[in-house]
Amino acid sequence: MNIILDLLLLLIIIIYSYLESLVKVFIPQRRKSVAGEIVLITGAGHGIGRHTAYEFAKRKSRLVLWDINKVKKEVGDVTIVVNNAGTIYPADLLSTKDEEITKTFEVNILGHFWITKALLPAMMQRNHGHIVTVASVCGHGVIPYIIPYCSSKFAAVSFHRALTSEFEALGKTGIKTSCVCPVFVNTGFTKNPSTRLFPVLETNEVARSLIDGILTNKKMIFVPSYLNIFLTLEKFLPERALAAINHVQDIQFEAVIGHKTKMK
Repeated sequence: MNIILDLLLLLIIIIYSYLESLVKVFIPQRRKSVAGEIVLITGAGHGIGRHTAYEFAKRKSRLVLWDINKVKKEVGDVTIVVNNAGTIYPADLLSTKDEEITKTFEVNILGHFWITKALLPAMMQRNHGHIVTVASVCGHGVIPYIIPYCSSKFAAVSFHRALTSEFEALGKTGIKTSCVCPVFVNTGFTKNPSTRLFPVLETNEVARSLIDGILTNKKMIFVPSYLNIFLTLEKFLPERALAAINHVQDIQFEAVIGHKTKMK
């Protein structure tokens, strides 16, 4: 009998969740204030990190750009962490150096662990904070010639989801989480990127979407937003159809293939 009641409750929650999501499409969500919040942004020297810093500065946040050892002594407890630092080495697997694989994981995912662990205790004590994971569409789908990058971004997305689940299990619902997953961004990390189905984004576009997601406590932020629909469809399409879509996309960028630089 209990299982039947639980299933009925689950059905009600699912229906309510869909209705809530539908309402949010038409009604603007309330945005929280980040004025006075202490924000740590990694990789803030250029690209997405730099523009994200500008957006927080406009909203009168206190910025920390970077040096974790001095953070607590000089500015107090960080309340918002943007794990943005990233690196990529476009090449086929056999042309990718071992140290490049190691570096990719150190920067793109292991750094998230160390930074979050260092700053989380104060957030847990106050049950207040926001942890942002900058991932990628490559954390949901794969692209040839960037295997370490895709693998590290899948790990970053999983880190975000598991951390979110853990906060809920611990009752620390005052600590919010967001994960931003853009398509190709014009950061200079990949040379001459292009695709036929999605635009190559500018860093300020991603930063604005990221800030908007933080202010509305959005858990998963896709840039562009319709990317979510495409990724959902991918889960239901047969393998042959997915291969055809990838062919139509015609994703290209400069990569080392067979020890030669080619356009893929």
